Amino acid sequence: MDRNSNLYTILFSVIIVTVSTLLLVLAVILLKPYQEKNKRQEKMTDILYTIGLDKDALAAKAAKDGYKLNYNQIEKYFNMYLKNQYALKSDGSIDENVKAFDVNLKTELKKDPKNQVYPIFIAEVDAKKYYVVPLRGKGLWDAIWGYIALEQDLNTIKGVKFGHKGETPGLGAEITKKWFEEEFKGEKIDDKNGALVGVTVLKGNMDPKNLDKEDNEVDAISGATLTCDGVTDMIKEGLNYYAPFFNKIKEQKN
Repeated sequence: MDRNSNLYTILFSVIIVTVSTLLLVLAVILLKPYQEKNKRQEKMTDILYTIGLDKDALAAKAAKDGYKLNYNQIEKYFNMYLKNQYALKSDGSIDENVKAFDVNLKTELKKDPKNQVYPIFIAEVDAKKYYVVPLRGKGLWDAIWGYIALEQDLNTIKGVKFGHKGETPGLGAEITKKWFEEEFKGEKIDDKNGALVGVTVLKGNMDPKNLDKEDNEVDAISGATLTCDGVTDMIKEGLNYYAPFFNKIKEQKN
């Protein structure tokens, strides 16, 4: 075949595109297990973070056990500290047919509310119980998400972990910084009358040093009002999904 002909050029182009596409598909298939493994590791790490076990603490534990921190070690600690995990129906009952860890909140929130399930993770560290729930909301530009851990009173925040898809670096993206997440520790999600109000991320908060843990407020990030409003809404709306389950536990205690 004449290499200078149009037919040769077309055939050559088709072959190159076909081979490239096949290689790309093959790469996606081969890499998918690793991508899923990384997602699982990130999820386990984020949940452990909210109960006071950040990567430094986990690395120290692994070193004490004679290992470097890796996926297997993170999974080991996750299984060690996570005592129960449930998929909850909208009425607070447990759906025994759904594995909580596999629930994707993004997907669930697109369903009819009566068909949604909400994962909850119950952990125990140093004989103290914590309830960890995932959160999902909307920031300025795109989705924001996270986890919030409550102490055994189901009112006091043990810790939070936030993430985002497209918030502005130096502004809204600061929600993922440790200094911002630390502000939530010790805050209450119920007001003084026992009503669930969450935590308001407030610009011009009268308690900028965050000393008052009873005011249901933390100081906002300067220049990121809409992202902070998104965090406020995400926390309140997210916790409300779990209110029926929390109320059942409180009734059992009483």
